Amino acid sequence: MSIHIDKPASTLFSRRRFLMLAWRGLMGLIGSLMVGGVIRFFSYQTGPKRKTQFELGPLDDFPPDSVKPIAEAQAIVVHTPAGLYALSALCPHLGCQIEFSNDGLVCPCHASRFDLNGERVNGPAQQSLRRLRLELSGDKKLILFIDPV
Repeated sequence: MSIHIDKPASTLFSRRRFLMLAWRGLMGLIGSLMVGGVIRFFSYQTGPKRKTQFELGPLDDFPPDSVKPIAEAQAIVVHTPAGLYALSALCPHLGCQIEFSNDGLVCPCHASRFDLNGERVNGPAQQSLRRLRLELSGDKKLILFIDPV
């Protein structure tokens, strides 16, 4: 003779109940993550605005036949017999900092080369260097303007 004791159905932890609890827990977690993402999105704080105007000093600091990198502005000021102009020192390929060498302007990341006019000579870059605006103030100081991108 065997004794069989039936437990009430309400005390059993069935597979169906387990799957329902797991599903609800997963949906609750996903909902919490979504709400957190929305809150982060709407509370985003932008950084300080990038400076777009640089006083470079007197015009005499840029003698003829000179190439002067301006690190703070990420620019290069070139003074040739044809005139004085500024180029962006950011490679149009991936934005690396252009360096001046005896061969012209070179991107150290992927070896794109540019002449002193900013024209592409070779390399993976498909565009020339961007020209920047230079102005001479009333007291003969050179001012560089970088248009916001």
